Amino acid sequence: MKELIERMAKALVDSPEEVVVKEIQGHNLTVIELRVAKQDIGKVIGKHGRTAQAMRTILGAASTKIKKRCVLELLE
Repeated sequence: MKELIERMAKALVDSPEEVVVKEIQGHNLTVIELRVAKQDIGKVIGKHGRTAQAMRTILGAASTKIKKRCVLELLE
C-alpha cells in the first residue's frame, strides 16, 4: 500500500524527491502518512479535495482486496 500511495503522489507533484510516505501498522488498521513539499500540497489535495478523495478510494479498494483497512493521512 505504501508503494501505491508513493507512486501516485510522485506523479502528481513538482518535487517528487520530497515525497515521504510512512506506514504505521496496527492490528486491523494501517495508517499511511503522506508528506509532500509545501508548494505541492494543493496538487495532492486537488479542487474541493477530489484528488485526495480519489487516492483514498483507490487505497480503500486495494486494501479490501488484502482484507485490511488502510487510512490515508495528509501531513504538512
